[in-house]
Amino acid sequence: MSIKLPARAALAAALAAFTVWGVSVSDGASMHHHHGSAKGKTLARQLAKMRVATAPLVDDLAAAKAAGYKQITPMMHNMGFHYLNPDITTFDPAKPPILVYTRRDGKYQLGALEWVFPKKPKKAPLKGAKYGSFPAACHYDDGTFVTASSESDCAPTNDAGSSFFFWHPTLVTLHVWLWYANPDGLYASMNPFVSPFNKG
Repeated sequence: MSIKLPARAALAAALAAFTVWGVSVSDGASMHHHHGSAKGKTLARQLAKMRVATAPLVDDLAAAKAAGYKQITPMMHNMGFHYLNPDITTFDPAKPPILVYTRRDGKYQLGALEWVFPKKPKKAPLKGAKYGSFPAACHYDDGTFVTASSESDCAPTNDAGSSFFFWHPTLVTLHVWLWYANPDGLYASMNPFVSPFNKG
């Protein structure tokens, strides 16, 4: 699959749209909250919406692809395979733009949901949110990527002959390990429990 320039521009615009939400980092915020607090109840509701919305996709990668998610990374160490839906451009707990799957014996399992931002937002979309980062990169149709500081550095095809999909600048990332327990915390970028599946 090769995305034409207007479609690639739309994809870039979709990523850029995340800047206008005003959502920003709450560095070092505690993962703990008082169960009776309004913010704690809001987070619980948001997580519940995520689970209801993504439950049909937990072990059904085909359904995720049919819903518009396309692979953008190979298996990433202690994370998984990342699938992006470029049509999602606003923050909605029920519509994560990226799904992170692990694979074992050819079977896929959804582990984390992910949101990305071109810069650290001003207000956390989820209570206690913690952030990671992803370097500027060229992505290709076969789900691989190479780091690149600008789109002009992206080759039309990669070494395997797969066509260029899209480029993005350095991104701030927010993982939510909703479907796979993570001893490092709900928002950690990586999950040591995924290590047995790093070979895909």
